[in-house]
Amino acid sequence: MGRLDDRVCLITGGARGQGAAEAELFAAEGAIVWVSDVLDADGQAVAAKIGGQYRHHDVRDESSWAGLIDEIIDTSGRIDVLVNNAGIFRTGRLFEIEPSDFQEVMDVNCLGVFLGMRAVAPSMREAGRGAIVNISSVAGLNASAGAFAYGTSKWAVRGMTKTAAVELGRRGVRVNSIHPGLIETEMLHQVPGYADSDRMVKRVPLGRVAEAREVANLALYLASDDSSYSTGMEFVVDGGVSAL
Repeated sequence: MGRLDDRVCLITGGARGQGAAEAELFAAEGAIVWVSDVLDADGQAVAAKIGGQYRHHDVRDESSWAGLIDEIIDTSGRIDVLVNNAGIFRTGRLFEIEPSDFQEVMDVNCLGVFLGMRAVAPSMREAGRGAIVNISSVAGLNASAGAFAYGTSKWAVRGMTKTAAVELGRRGVRVNSIHPGLIETEMLHQVPGYADSDRMVKRVPLGRVAEAREVANLALYLASDDSSYSTGMEFVVDGGVSAL
């Protein structure tokens, strides 16, 4: 038996990186996996590999959310798990970043999470169960100098997670956030200073960068009944950086 047997799961931003790793692991654990993204070729390849479904999906668009969730419920009967993984990164300090870039980051990383939770909440509340996993960042726990918009958006995800957990808990819906540190994905190479990766890695108590699968393992725990009494909490996977 798998830990997610017959659970219907949607993973946004599932075309590559952490989202793709989550999709592969969830499918291996028995889930019915829907992958969404704007990177269609990559997303279709992931879905084909795991025997799942792929849909083009802009997380900033409320109507796109409504259509996708309706399709999932019509096809699969329900939705049990949402992983709000889609996100973008932009560099720039407070006095450097343009308002348009700030808004773009907030729209994808923050508005997208809000719309996702809002879209699945009615069905999960009616079913009396469900798990929402929001991917934040260590930048949502500490200051993120050089990435002002990104850090702001990830703090917002942390706050929304807690509030949603309180509001949905009585109806059996759990909401938690994951806060990754240095994870080997394409986004990591956009981080200011990562060109000097040896210096950054030396700050990690475990002394290495994590693989995307290590975040997926935590997402699996939060999506499954193994975490049945955990909600409104931050789960950190950063090799010990936050302990410094």
